[in-house]
Amino acid sequence: MKSTYKPTGTCSTLITTDVEDGIIKKVKFNGGCPGSLLAISKLVKGMEVKKAISLLEGTRCGSKKTSCADQLTIALKQAQM
Repeated sequence: MKSTYKPTGTCSTLITTDVEDGIIKKVKFNGGCPGSLLAISKLVKGMEVKKAISLLEGTRCGSKKTSCADQLTIALKQAQM
């Protein structure tokens, strides 16, 4: 199921996820740091949603309380609802 999420507190402006049967099929970030976000998208492709959430949840970007990776976990939780 394709889902979109508007992150807060990050440079990225939109996260699009495609999850099927608890497996991440695709992640796309709009905005943010292109290389890092492309790498995150490649790394989580084919991963179970629960595993991605456990690995990335709480990740911070510098002094910020969140990061694009942390916001992805929120997007994935939303996609599972």
